[in-house]
Amino acid sequence: MTTIHPSIHQGGARKSNRVVSHFRKLGLVKTVAFLILLVGSVAVLYPLFWMLSTALKSDAEVMVNPSLIPQAWAWDNFIKAWNSAPFGTYLKNTVFITVVGTFGALVGNSLAGYGFAKIKFRGRELVFMCALGTMMIPGMVTLVPTYVLFSRLGWVGTFLPLIVPSFTAGAYYTFLLRQSFMSIPMSYNEAAKLEGANEMQIFTRIILPLSKPILTTIIVFEFKAKWNDYFGPMLYLTSEKQYTLQLGLRTFRGTAGVEWQKFMAASLIVMAPTIIMYIFMQKYILEGMASGGIKG
Repeated sequence: MTTIHPSIHQGGARKSNRVVSHFRKLGLVKTVAFLILLVGSVAVLYPLFWMLSTALKSDAEVMVNPSLIPQAWAWDNFIKAWNSAPFGTYLKNTVFITVVGTFGALVGNSLAGYGFAKIKFRGRELVFMCALGTMMIPGMVTLVPTYVLFSRLGWVGTFLPLIVPSFTAGAYYTFLLRQSFMSIPMSYNEAAKLEGANEMQIFTRIILPLSKPILTTIIVFEFKAKWNDYFGPMLYLTSEKQYTLQLGLRTFRGTAGVEWQKFMAASLIVMAPTIIMYIFMQKYILEGMASGGIKG
């Protein structure tokens, strides 16, 4: 009968103890990380819970009940808030500006990103560095010249100042798209040219289909920026018929104060599209940001 040396038993026991200790430490780290994320999530989501609680309180309760749980659930506040102003018109204006502006951002920035990534021309790197340098210029510096330009063009009081600039390339989106396009092998372009394809065909049939994550990221970012834009419409729109949802929220501020329950109800309605879009698109946002930071 074969006997096992005691040292082998001791070595196996020590190895087993190390494995158990490792898993205990790993479990402790995960628990601590979970608690930290939980506290952070509560801190981030608390304002949203407070808005929902306020939106569901009655007129008499909104200023006297500090609890997050309403005593009487006033679901009709959402209907009253929507009917208190022509929010249907505001919604149409916002959708128009957002959709056209987002489409313009995709077209302008993707073309610029493709040019910097795949087309070789003299001074390409210098021009690209100058474009990135515009990110260092505060928006307030160019505000007055831009307004004067649009005023002389006769665009003030129209949607054009809120839409046309989207078709021009912005430094940040162009940078993301350039980095993503550079991760696509140049051999694809060369093979397509051998088959007789021109640059536009390569761009639309090869590059763009391979860049869905970064394009989706730009759609989400630009949609959010256009949908939530308050300063631009306030500056350039002069008629109430042209107002957007963000300007429409001002109707709840009267001489007697703010109707908080209706204001919060309307704010939640306005916020809903961006929240829903982010929930369904967050996977593509992460993929797009990762691909935008990789240089091929």
